[in-house]
Amino acid sequence: MQVSTRFLSLLHFQLAQFVDSDELRSVVVYVTQPGEEEAPSLVPIGQWPSDGRALPNVEVSSPLRQPAAQRRWLPLRHQEVLLGAIQVESDTVPWPEALSQRLQAVALCLTEALCLDLEQQRLAQNLRLQDEQLDVLVHQLRNPLAALRTFGQLLLRRLEQDNQNRPLVEGLLAEERQLNRYVDAIGQLGSQDSLPSPEGGAQPLLLPPVLSGPAGQPLAALLEPLLQRAAATAALQHRPWHPPIALPQWRGDSGAVAEILANLLENAFRYSPTGAALGLDCQPTEQGGWQLTLWDGGPPIDPRERATIFGKGVRGSSSTSQPGTGMGLALARDLAHALGGELCLVNQAATNSVDGQAWGNAFQLTLPPATAGP
Repeated sequence: MQVSTRFLSLLHFQLAQFVDSDELRSVVVYVTQPGEEEAPSLVPIGQWPSDGRALPNVEVSSPLRQPAAQRRWLPLRHQEVLLGAIQVESDTVPWPEALSQRLQAVALCLTEALCLDLEQQRLAQNLRLQDEQLDVLVHQLRNPLAALRTFGQLLLRRLEQDNQNRPLVEGLLAEERQLNRYVDAIGQLGSQDSLPSPEGGAQPLLLPPVLSGPAGQPLAALLEPLLQRAAATAALQHRPWHPPIALPQWRGDSGAVAEILANLLENAFRYSPTGAALGLDCQPTEQGGWQLTLWDGGPPIDPRERATIFGKGVRGSSSTSQPGTGMGLALARDLAHALGGELCLVNQAATNSVDGQAWGNAFQLTLPPATAGP
């Protein structure tokens, strides 16, 4: 059994407390190591007093395992598993009760520390294996994405004069670029740059750096592929789609805004009734920001669920039969707050309208005033 340097530091402090124990001759701490025999060998990892001697392993047949009046063994046992043992030798017989209690407390402390040490090693090993598997999957995922990009570019060349189908291929290439961004973000999860900054507490980053920023990026350029995707999805589902009359002239962390709208669009197409209209309305605010309203023509969300729909892992009663994790709206609202904006659900009667269209549910994203360009 391998132990960490942190456990060895704890062991050193535990043994140092016996410097004032005149009753003790020696204290040696062992951990188990599987052997050829049924009983494991005991490997020394610490001793008091520390005289520099290299102690041998205690095998099954060692005479040190035999009972003796001046020697005791305190097992370090978790449930039915023997993790190690403490060998104590003393010239004082019988042993004082206070010394026995003190040694038993050390044994309990070291047992718990060994359990935590082994658990940490197990988790670290699992994490290393997952990282290796993730690296392989990311590497292999890039190959079909590269092939899709190549086929899309070749198809685009053949459709130079086909104004009706070119937008579909351009949309495919835009989605391929977005997938590559996600693959890049996954590949950077283990890098130091993707870890949260200690400033402002331990709140983790909502998006990997490759998916957010840069600051001052124009939003309109990132919304265009999302709107192309929405138009294509609406056509496939045979439902009306109402794009915005004009795109918002806003600058800031546009990558985060695009992720918010992507989640809202995905939810709207997945959970609104078949044939219900969808639309996006973009209006400037009096404060210099923008309000983006994504609406659908379906029935309003149950009033009992409106207060909890933004919770992590929470899904509405009408969506339980659909695949999903319940994380989209929670991430979208957190991103909106991080931008200095707000995301809320507006429910009205279906006779109300946005941009002249009747709607049942509307998610309104309010953005603060734009920041300067890079």
